Amino acid sequence: MRVRTAIAAMSAAAILLPAAAHASGSVAAPPPDSEFQKVTLNDNPGEPMDLAVLPDSRVLHTTRRGEVWLHDPKTGLNTLAARLDVYRHDEEGLQSIALGPGFGTGSKKDDWVYLYYSPPLDTPVDDPATPDVNEGDAPVTGTPADFAPFKGLIRLSRFRFTGATIDLRTEQRILDVPVDRGICCHVGGDIVFDAAGNLYLSTGDDTNPFSSDGYAPLDERSDRNPAFDAQRSAGNTNDLRGKILRVKVRADGSYTIPRGNLFPPGTAGTRPEIYAMGLRNPFRIELNRSNGDLYVADYSPDARDANPQRGPAGTGKWTKIRKAGNYGWPYCATARLPYVDYDFATGTSGNAFACAAPVNDSPHNTGLRKLPPVVQPDVWYSYGPSQEFPQLGTGGIGPMAGPAYDYDPRAAHGRTAVAWPRYYDGVPLFYEWTRDYVKAFHPDGRIEDVLPSLVFDNPMDMEFGPDGALYVLEYGDGYFQENPDAQLSRFDYIGNTGNHTPVPAAAASVTAGHAPLTVNFTSAGTTDADGDRIRYAWDFDADGRVDSRSPQASYTYRQNGLYNATLRVTDDAGRSAATSVRIVVGNAAPVVELVRPAEGQTFTFGDAVEFEVRVTDDQPVDCANVTVDYILGHDEHGHPQTTARGCTGSIQTTVPSGHDPETDHLTGVFVATYTDPGGADLPPLTGSDEVILQPTR
Repeated sequence: MRVRTAIAAMSAAAILLPAAAHASGSVAAPPPDSEFQKVTLNDNPGEPMDLAVLPDSRVLHTTRRGEVWLHDPKTGLNTLAARLDVYRHDEEGLQSIALGPGFGTGSKKDDWVYLYYSPPLDTPVDDPATPDVNEGDAPVTGTPADFAPFKGLIRLSRFRFTGATIDLRTEQRILDVPVDRGICCHVGGDIVFDAAGNLYLSTGDDTNPFSSDGYAPLDERSDRNPAFDAQRSAGNTNDLRGKILRVKVRADGSYTIPRGNLFPPGTAGTRPEIYAMGLRNPFRIELNRSNGDLYVADYSPDARDANPQRGPAGTGKWTKIRKAGNYGWPYCATARLPYVDYDFATGTSGNAFACAAPVNDSPHNTGLRKLPPVVQPDVWYSYGPSQEFPQLGTGGIGPMAGPAYDYDPRAAHGRTAVAWPRYYDGVPLFYEWTRDYVKAFHPDGRIEDVLPSLVFDNPMDMEFGPDGALYVLEYGDGYFQENPDAQLSRFDYIGNTGNHTPVPAAAASVTAGHAPLTVNFTSAGTTDADGDRIRYAWDFDADGRVDSRSPQASYTYRQNGLYNATLRVTDDAGRSAATSVRIVVGNAAPVVELVRPAEGQTFTFGDAVEFEVRVTDDQPVDCANVTVDYILGHDEHGHPQTTARGCTGSIQTTVPSGHDPETDHLTGVFVATYTDPGGADLPPLTGSDEVILQPTR
């Protein structure tokens, strides 16, 4: 592959320029949106987290609750590839998934799937027998002995992929990232590989942001939970959090350190795995294997306005990394936007930090005192209009680093080709989780809308597949559950043929009952934008054989189980798509209702809010398996604060400093979830309910 022309590194003289700066030259227009089509692959993806496209265009994706789903485009089926037992409090659970750099080469040694997840360990969790106490919440103040039970970790491991499932027995543990559990936030991670096979892992700063007025969390008080000080993690050269880590994994799962990391192996007070440091929440990273560019997007704190006594307003960032460096957090938002030193004990401000020579004097620091100079990012923006990058618009701050397209002419031809056009070759994508858009960062400095008329609903992850189509995992609108609009989707380019893929619709007369269960199916609502003749193929029991080719059909299920009755529709040109209806025979999904609190109920942040959950199921209900998550809703996203267990109890809401409940659109979100035990031939099924409380003004 040839080396791409890259976006110029940010400096005082070279930045990403607005498109107007290039008006003197002619610029090709992007292909119109009408030449693209969005195809839904899985509209029941759980709470989606991360995806990986296999060489045969099958797709693996994760849920925070610990599931890995596999989508098969040949059958249209979405099947469970693995279910991990994970610790879940605030944002923890199963995070990211990636394929090994040699995946699909034909050797079983290369069929590794990498997962970043939170093993349960012996971390305290809430005891339903004590409804007024949540044992799963770490203390805010105390002694090191009080905090010790909540010392945990997030694990990077790899597992064998066995064709349609992930064999959890084959786990090779690669790297553990220590974290402070029982308190929010920023514990996500992302995994990518470069052309040399080096693994990059992004890690969040694992720091609570809600008592810092929306600025840098630098709380050094001796009785305060260390989780309120990001200097112990992102600003610590001897800590793996708030970093991009880079290692080379060996055959036995151990690893070596590549040349060029930030600190040479053996440097006192440092971890040699660190490639980039000073990051707050680098939730999505991508690697352009053609030229080695690492694209990193980093979230910001929530201050709406700059404060001369504290520092800049919230600042999202995107940067292209070619060599190791320090990106400033928690001392600098960018190399030109320092925070101000602040004493949380006295409430007084000191001097602005020196971004050219930051110093970590925190008592929680276990690494070097003098840190590398801060590197300026390529793109930065806040809530309002950006003077430097007006094309980014206004709104929330949820930056996500997307992939760079690698055009392959072999994938771009044929009656059913879906590969994106050469126009996007070598262009990295940037997507905004809170603003529901995708932008192209062109090498000449242009920032351009990508498919603005198509819906990207809280895009959580995206990746170009071997077929050249863009695969997207959409979170949808809502909080820490499977939201109504959540889906796995594919964005196809159809400009070469002008032929649309038909859009299937399937419905069933009943979706649950006991065997023998007769179900009538209909394809009413199936459409084709070109008016082509459509062929139908039903597979009612997911055995890979066509059971009916009629638009409407009937089928009798005689054995208990969970079935995905699939309808595949195909037009005259051979383009096809599938959808499915879940049929449960012998077990009904539990119906969960939050009786208290009620939707729209008012409360004051800091209140203890009582909850009552009613679960209806065809099996005995065990209240010990009911979980209630309290989430601080902020604009269109949320930060989970705690998890309680039981059908009744109370949750102590938090008081977020630095936020105005009205201008910042804060809410209190409660999500109740229950999973039944399933049975001998029945999978466990889950139900949930959500209510949003409004704070008093």
